[in-house]
Amino acid sequence: MEFLISNGIIAIISVTCIQSMLDNIRIVLVSTSHPGNIGSTARAMKTMGLKQLVLVNPKKYPHSQAIDMAAGADDILDAAVVVDNLQAAISDCQLVLGASARPRGIPLPGLTPRQSGEVVCQHAQNSEVAIVFGREHAGLTNDELLKCNYHVFIPSNPDYSSLNLAQAVQVLCYECRIHSNADNSIKVLTSDESVSLDDMDKFYKHLEQVLIEIDFLKPSNPKRLMQRLRRLFNRAQLERLELNILRGILSNIQRMLKTRSDDE
Repeated sequence: MEFLISNGIIAIISVTCIQSMLDNIRIVLVSTSHPGNIGSTARAMKTMGLKQLVLVNPKKYPHSQAIDMAAGADDILDAAVVVDNLQAAISDCQLVLGASARPRGIPLPGLTPRQSGEVVCQHAQNSEVAIVFGREHAGLTNDELLKCNYHVFIPSNPDYSSLNLAQAVQVLCYECRIHSNADNSIKVLTSDESVSLDDMDKFYKHLEQVLIEIDFLKPSNPKRLMQRLRRLFNRAQLERLELNILRGILSNIQRMLKTRSDDE
C-alpha cells in the first residue's frame, strides 16, 4: 500500500509540473479576421491543456461564431486577453516564436514543429513563452517577426499548402504537450537569469540611440542594420547579467561622448 501511495504522489507531482509548464505557454493571434478561427483556436488549445489566449486587435470579438466554434472551450474564450498591439501581448515573455508560412526579409533561426515543442517546453519550465500566429491572409509582418526569437514553419504539401489558422495552432499545441512530459537535458535559464521581451526592446532602443550618437547608424539611411542586430541578439537569448553588461557599455559610451563634448 505504501508503494502505491508513493507512486500516486509521484504521479500527482508529475501531472502538476506538466500543467504548470503548459500554463506558461500563451497562444497569440494577431489581427484575426474571422471570429470562428478564434473559437477553433480555443478548442485546439483546450484539447492540449493550454489556457492562455491573447488576441491582438481582432476584427470581430467577442462574437457568437467564436463561441460556436469553441465547442465547449468557453473558459478559454472567457479568459482571453485582448490587446492593441503585439508588443503588449509579449512584453513579459522570455521566449517568442513566430509561426509563419515562410520567412520574410531577414530570416530568423528556423524550427520545425517538433523542435519548437522541445524549445518551448525547455523554457516554459520557469519562463513565459509565446507562440505568435499572424493574419489568415497575410501572416506576420517583418517587424512582427523581428520581435520573435525563432520562426516556426509547418511543412505541408507544396501543391496545397493552405493550412487553417486553428489547424496550425493545433499542430504546435500538440508538440508542446508531447514535449512537456519529455526529459529535456538542455540547460534552461532560471527566472532570475532570463530576460523579457520588454527588457530587450529597451536595449534595442538604447543601442540604436548610441549607434546614432557615434555616427555608425545614419537615420536617413538605416538600411537593415537594426533588423540584423535584433536577429543577432534574439538568437543569442541573452541572460540578465549579459544584458546588464551591454547596457552598461552603452551607458559608458554615452558618458565618454558627453565628457568629450563638454571639454570641447
